[in-house]
Amino acid sequence: MVQLGSLRQLTLVSFLLALIPLIALLWQSQSDLAKVGQMTTLETRFVVDVVGDMQRLDNAVVDVERSIRQFAVLRSDQVASLSDNAIEQFTLAADNLCQALSVPTTCSHLSGQLNQLADYRTIEDQLLLNAYLASIGDSVEQLRDDVEAVINERVQVQQDDLNAMQAKQAWSTAMLVSVSLLLILLGSQLIVNPVNNLKKIIRIMAHSDGELPPLSTQAPRELIDVEKDLHWLYDRLQQLEHIRTALLRHAAHELKTPLASIKEGCSLLSENVVGDLNESQREILSLLTSSTHRLNTLVEKLLDYNLLLQQAQPKVVKSDAKKLVSACLEDYALAIQDREVDVNIVSTDVNVDEELFRRILDNLVSNAVAHGAVGRPINIHLYIENGKLVLDVANRGKRIAPESVPTLFEPFIRGPEPRNDNVIGTGLGLSIVADCARLMHGDVRVVDVDYADVCFRVTIPQQEK
Repeated sequence: MVQLGSLRQLTLVSFLLALIPLIALLWQSQSDLAKVGQMTTLETRFVVDVVGDMQRLDNAVVDVERSIRQFAVLRSDQVASLSDNAIEQFTLAADNLCQALSVPTTCSHLSGQLNQLADYRTIEDQLLLNAYLASIGDSVEQLRDDVEAVINERVQVQQDDLNAMQAKQAWSTAMLVSVSLLLILLGSQLIVNPVNNLKKIIRIMAHSDGELPPLSTQAPRELIDVEKDLHWLYDRLQQLEHIRTALLRHAAHELKTPLASIKEGCSLLSENVVGDLNESQREILSLLTSSTHRLNTLVEKLLDYNLLLQQAQPKVVKSDAKKLVSACLEDYALAIQDREVDVNIVSTDVNVDEELFRRILDNLVSNAVAHGAVGRPINIHLYIENGKLVLDVANRGKRIAPESVPTLFEPFIRGPEPRNDNVIGTGLGLSIVADCARLMHGDVRVVDVDYADVCFRVTIPQQEK
């Protein structure tokens, strides 16, 4: 395996690798731009030179025609000298233009016409002389057309070259930018993968769901160090969880023996086995008995929570919801004797772990009795919706503050409002409800309903077993 360097090195290397295609693209663009500039300069110089030669040729043919016609009238040596000079200038301009244009047919025809016109001194026939001059004018006109055609041809070639260069530039840009993006994605993935692994570890630690993945081998050193720290923290949390579970188990069991002795002693005293008690002693005995019952309830809650922590898989069976609810309400008959309990069971056959579901019912009904308004009804509604069992337990009373909802189902968290029975709770009831629902792959939450002030809704999937 290749061990990556530090996060800073990985970032810098990824940045530099992503820049290489962009630098190549910039270099190619500069090279193509230089070629375009050079080509434009050459073509511009060619057009300027050809147009200038054509203008000189036009001027020269006018001078030749004028001087020869003058010679035909005056027949003087001075005019002949001017005619010879004009023919020489015309020949020079024609040669320069022919070299630039590469049109041998027109140039050779013009050269033959000049040779004929060179004997203008001996030409007596005016019509023949006019014909020679007219043919030279036609050749010059043909050269002018050749100049235009050559310029148009070179412009078209230049345009084709520019189009080809643009197409090449577009393909090069697309390819190099794609390579740069791939390099950026590769570099970012080398960072994102270990970060996602860290997030996965944190989720597992938060929900205690499964084993941690092995340490990454291809990640920056800093992220590997963080991953090692999280592994160490997970092991430490596991140790603390085992210590807490053992402490709860031993403390709860150790408290059972002296509690049983105290309860037995209180029972003997209340039955006057050791003698009659006066009113003050009976009052003290009543306080002792009440405190003993309260302490016994707390110990049973701790045992219940401890057993819940140790349960790994639920035993889901088809159960009768009416029997489960009726059994729960029978246990709370004394607490709810002054209240109306509205039970609405739409679906009787449900797939649940009976022990876990009974704990949910016990704690939700207990919570409704303890925190609901005295003398107001309690609603229990059970039905199937979208393949899930839904249990609503609602009561009237003071609504739960929105800021308290996020921590409502955490263990050992007690609400600020006093209970109706004036007993200080353990803060485990709703936590047990949440854990029981979670073990059956469900959840619990606080919902708003129009018939009550507080409603806890438990949803449990109903897969056939």
